[in-house]
Amino acid sequence: MPGRRGCLIRIPANRQPPVTSVSPKPASDPARPGTERPNLLGMTPGELGEALDSHFLGRGQPAYRARQTARWVHAGDARSIAAMTDLPLAERNALERSFRLEEPELDTVSVSTDGTAKHLWRLRGGEVVESVLIPAPGRLTLCISSQAGCALACRFCATGWSGFGRQLSAAEIAGQYRASARWAGEHGMGSVSNVVFMGMGEPLANRKAVFPALTILNSGYGLGARRITVSTVGVIPGIEALAERREQFRLALSLHAPVSELRRELIPLEKRYPLDQLINTLEAFNRSGGRRITFEYTMIRGVNDDLALLPPLTGLARRVQAFVNLIPFNPIPYVDWRPSHRNRVQAYRQGLEEAGVPVAVREPRGRDIDAACGQLRAARYPGRRSAHPVEDASPADLPQPGEGPQ
Repeated sequence: MPGRRGCLIRIPANRQPPVTSVSPKPASDPARPGTERPNLLGMTPGELGEALDSHFLGRGQPAYRARQTARWVHAGDARSIAAMTDLPLAERNALERSFRLEEPELDTVSVSTDGTAKHLWRLRGGEVVESVLIPAPGRLTLCISSQAGCALACRFCATGWSGFGRQLSAAEIAGQYRASARWAGEHGMGSVSNVVFMGMGEPLANRKAVFPALTILNSGYGLGARRITVSTVGVIPGIEALAERREQFRLALSLHAPVSELRRELIPLEKRYPLDQLINTLEAFNRSGGRRITFEYTMIRGVNDDLALLPPLTGLARRVQAFVNLIPFNPIPYVDWRPSHRNRVQAYRQGLEEAGVPVAVREPRGRDIDAACGQLRAARYPGRRSAHPVEDASPADLPQPGEGPQ
């Protein structure tokens, strides 16, 4: 670990950039009491175009008003409807009455000694999530969250121990990208080149929001599909649905054990979707073409790093032509585990390479600010979450009460 703690930057409310408002508007549409004005950030480009075309047509405005507004949402990076300065004031007022443009609110930024930056975002209703910017030579990766907390209760992951709050909306997911990319540009980190859905939550248990968010990132913000990776612990219906999409989004499987018995101890979802079925699904995913599969394998001393596990790991990787990331375990508060010894990690790496499996050892990034793999838990807001899933997470995708940490 680095010899000194990372830097925590607190952003007091009175130092937030001012939000310009044309005229104060309620959160709901006054013409339809109790209804929420749709957030422009949560619409796919097609939906955004249709909604804006209809809005401006109804006001007798020329068609280019819709294109102007859409540019502000994506390329223009407006932080409010009031900031869309090439729209007449009356049109901004009218747009504000029908829509909103709202990003998650920045609470704090923690900067690691290795340059990693973790953002804590406040959401409507009081929930919080974290995202992480990870700089590397020639690239800047953004790790974003898809749920507030997580219901899957994987034993090696701090998010799972923190419980489940709620699903994020597509706007809250896209908003993390938008606000993080702006922050990175303002602080000399450059442009975000890659996005990984490896933050808080199980992305494929929130397909209702994650799939539109994928389209928004790809088609709205111009991020290549092969630069976007969706991570899952093995939600088979979600993998099948992702395979049906024409875009070549990448898939990462949190494997962590190559045999079902051990994997069941680490990942409760293994009971619902056992490894043999999961690998069959990944073989079908692989046949869809052009979509690299990555195995994430957290190496925990004395738990899943026995050399006897190397042959089955190699066999699974070769079956689906997977790239393997070996990840030394990052400490979390809830279990007394330690990372595998360096020589054991290297033995795994060498064994995989000799078998022709592409492999890398992921160096821990952001450990000193609890931003490394498995450490995200929004620790400043403990005890807010329930252990029970809500909204559109299918019961078949999630563990039952009593499975995993309580």
